[in-house]
Amino acid sequence: MNSPLFRRALSGLAAVALLALTPQVAMADTEFVPTPADTPAEREAADRQALEDKLDAVSVPSGPLTFGAEPLAAAQSAAESAAAGASCAISTQEATALALAPVWPEVSGGSSSPPSPMTLSRYDNQSGLYDPAGRDGLFFNPGVGLWQMDSAGLGTDNTAGEAIDSVWVSDFVVPYIVDKYCGAINGGSAAPAARATAWSDWNACSAGDCDTVYWRAYNDGIGAEPTVDRYGGGEARTCSYEGSSYDCLFVNVANAQGADWWANPGSGQSPVPHPFYVLRAGDNEVRVWLAQDSGHGVDVTVTRPFGGNARDALSWTDGRGLCDTTEGRGAC
Repeated sequence: MNSPLFRRALSGLAAVALLALTPQVAMADTEFVPTPADTPAEREAADRQALEDKLDAVSVPSGPLTFGAEPLAAAQSAAESAAAGASCAISTQEATALALAPVWPEVSGGSSSPPSPMTLSRYDNQSGLYDPAGRDGLFFNPGVGLWQMDSAGLGTDNTAGEAIDSVWVSDFVVPYIVDKYCGAINGGSAAPAARATAWSDWNACSAGDCDTVYWRAYNDGIGAEPTVDRYGGGEARTCSYEGSSYDCLFVNVANAQGADWWANPGSGQSPVPHPFYVLRAGDNEVRVWLAQDSGHGVDVTVTRPFGGNARDALSWTDGRGLCDTTEGRGAC
């Protein structure tokens, strides 16, 4: 029995044993080498399996469409601006339905609850996303938010915090979708084909579900649910990290608002992460697990350079934390 998965498990156990023998409070920063899939074939298989699992899970609720009140207002505001500056004829109502159509197939899981801005991907299981030391709950979920911004594609230059922030992500995604739609219209495409072009970044739209949602949203409207706020349960904080102050977001899946099927450990192939902080520091996305949140006895930081795919671009460091200056917790 010497499969790549078994070898990685042994490596993780060895690292955990080493950490257990080391006084964590006195530990200097310890950097770990990222652990991508062992071979290109394994990586290709993992990517393919993640896509298949995700497509198998696409399910759109049959009842009225609802959305968090603050996220909906953010999307409508972005749609109004995008429609006003569009290079083709499109109304705010059309732009709103067009931009929001991918959200339900991507993240609802068939739930009648409003989509959660905090949604974390649960079908990516590539080995490079795991803590090299093999500790539970330290996992870099690459797809984040209402539109599942992923570092392998449209989300390569944003942080998880920005993807969760429904104002930030609406201002980014809505005009992007409208621009793609108008580009197709201006290139001679009929409206249905132009919509398909606008949604081509989202695999969950490949079977026509997004067009179905588009017409439901356009004809029947979208209800506003006040219990789902701008961050979907994430908490905006200020953090001190490496001697500088940053806006940061505290992400605890136990506090997720809206459809939270993805927060159930049994609802996907990849782990549910322990509570973590996320911030933008220079050219990097930074996620930090404080020891008091993870229970692992040491703060752990993972960084991803913007432009890098998290599946093979992560750097993990033990002993480097941050101070949540809003709440006075962490390495303060």
